[in-house]
Amino acid sequence: MRILVGIPAFNEGGNIGRIIKELEGTASGIIVCDDCSTDGTAKVASSMGAEVVRHEKNSGYGAGIGSIFKKAKGMEFDVLVTMDADGQHRVEDVPALVKPIEDGEADIVIGSRFMGKESDIPRYRKAGIKVLTSITNASTGKAITDSQSGLRAYSRKAVDSLAPADRGMGVSTEILIKASGAGLRVTEVPAVILYGPDTSTSHPVSHGVSVLASTIKFTSIEHPLKFYGIPGILLLGIGLFFASWVISEYAASGYLITNMAIVGIGAVLFGTVLLVTSILLYVLVSVVRER
Repeated sequence: MRILVGIPAFNEGGNIGRIIKELEGTASGIIVCDDCSTDGTAKVASSMGAEVVRHEKNSGYGAGIGSIFKKAKGMEFDVLVTMDADGQHRVEDVPALVKPIEDGEADIVIGSRFMGKESDIPRYRKAGIKVLTSITNASTGKAITDSQSGLRAYSRKAVDSLAPADRGMGVSTEILIKASGAGLRVTEVPAVILYGPDTSTSHPVSHGVSVLASTIKFTSIEHPLKFYGIPGILLLGIGLFFASWVISEYAASGYLITNMAIVGIGAVLFGTVLLVTSILLYVLVSVVRER
């Protein structure tokens, strides 16, 4: 089993060397995506034999994951494991992470901090992760426990099928939404995430906003008929109800209920726009995928 490890890194010169050293004997190859670091991260990684992809400007965590996927597609491997460069993830969790793929049971495996022995997670982060995971599950129809974990394993099939595009922290959710649309099997295994003074540098609010924006964007693309069509039908129904009520009252009493008439007309128009949008986007996405 050839394990390729991908590590997005920004100013992690103090950690990257230790992580690469720990991966000896576990990884057959290592990709480090240096996100325009200024502390020699790329130099350290390269000197230790890692394949380095360097961004000319700081582009974000998601861009790093995207660059790792692109680089990996041209390399020989059976499983791609992604892990953070800040020391949060333990190398000893990698064998358990890749086993479901090795056994042919999954295409994507997430190292969950909420299974088995839970990690010592700050309370505010735990609450935020739970909320974001619930939103992700609603979008994918899955029942996972940790949608935001960066410790993951991907089969060759999964890497070839996915092209992460989100440049921020929303990439974790984007991948799961796209995986659901592609019919890829996703499972989880227990993992311990280490929290210290030099880890978890992303701001929880900006992280949450990034994930929510990514969820809305990619859900609307992957499932346009549901995302736009269902609200459109509901609004159209509400609008027609109010419109028929106004007409009925006017026919009976000669009195026009102006407020209700405006609500009915507005709901009909907005519902129609959403329905047309859902159909057009569905057709557009279908044509692009066929090409």
